[in-house]
Amino acid sequence: MIADVWTVMWKEWKELSRGGGRGRLGLLLFLGVFGVFMPLQLGNGWVTSPVMPIAAVWVSLFLVTTVVADSFAGERERHTLETLLASRLPDRAILFGKVGAAVAYGWGVTLIGLLISLVTVNVAQRSAGLLFPLASLAVGAVVLSLLGAGLAAGVGVLVSLRAASVRQAQQTMSFTLIVLTFGIGFGAQALPSEWRARLLEFFVATDVTDLVTIAVVILTLLNVGLLAAAKAKFQRARLILD
Repeated sequence: MIADVWTVMWKEWKELSRGGGRGRLGLLLFLGVFGVFMPLQLGNGWVTSPVMPIAAVWVSLFLVTTVVADSFAGERERHTLETLLASRLPDRAILFGKVGAAVAYGWGVTLIGLLISLVTVNVAQRSAGLLFPLASLAVGAVVLSLLGAGLAAGVGVLVSLRAASVRQAQQTMSFTLIVLTFGIGFGAQALPSEWRARLLEFFVATDVTDLVTIAVVILTLLNVGLLAAAKAKFQRARLILD
């Protein structure tokens, strides 16, 4: 089973590497913004505030969103889905392999960006000595970015399973991400002022470690639920007929 999952992941990575120069240039620009520009703007605040783990989550979400739409919709467009489904690979190996490849890509690039950001901050603020984030922030950035990548991969696979084309899947994923982003912002603004004050008081009074723990629990539950839903939706016979 594990060997089959690795086989699918390796196949996905090879196809991803054929993205061409534009894809690599976009990735470099993305790393430049996340790893250099943002840390330079925030300075010491990059390693002392919750901005770093929050940014890491959104980066991993965005990166996975850009590739996971191709997981099944791309196979359908290239007319290779039937060949893949007719192989000896188990259903779970195909599903987990595609999810794992997307997660590994998004999380791996995010970790590289985090390392670059720490180098950037220390070079820019070298007069202040070595700067390292608090353990809770560092662990939060690593773990939450992994769970964020898993969240995007779970949603993306569910969308890609039923999308007629990669473009349709990408549009659906982009729309979902936009709705999520603006929904959180406008939803918070729509709350009664008393509720907003209580929420602000809660976040200020709660330790960063506890906040990270709460976020980890919530994202873990969402990841498990989405993976279970994708497993239930992945029906080989129906996909072949589609």
